[in-house]
Amino acid sequence: MTFLILIIALAAMLFFTTSRSRKQQRAAAQFRESLQPGVEVMTQSGMVGVVVAVDTDRQIVRIESSDGHVTDWVMPAVKEVPAQFATPVPEDPDDTDESEVTEQEGSGSTIGPDVIDVPDDISGLDSAQREYRDQQARKDDDTDGK
Repeated sequence: MTFLILIIALAAMLFFTTSRSRKQQRAAAQFRESLQPGVEVMTQSGMVGVVVAVDTDRQIVRIESSDGHVTDWVMPAVKEVPAQFATPVPEDPDDTDESEVTEQEGSGSTIGPDVIDVPDDISGLDSAQREYRDQQARKDDDTDGK
């Protein structure tokens, strides 16, 4: 009698564990069947990208990564992006608050006076370092003389 109860308990555990995995497999298969260009996906190896093309006959998905590289993946290697890795949806540009944008007088610029100007190249870096070293040397001279 104890053996029969043990067998029934083991069969019940086996049923519940396999039913959950079958449900997950069905959900993954439905996601792969609904793939279309523009959908953000994640591969089994962890690469996140956007679907560029889907070839259902060959079971191939073409994915573009964030740096612009396009790679081909087999469909079973593609899954839905978990929430913590999903790219946030950008705000609608029409919803910008116009009060945050300030316009300087006499120019068409929307950059306020408190914005730091960052050069496009490093040509001024040497002179900036020299000025910084001169300031530090002057500070050191002032503290030594007192």
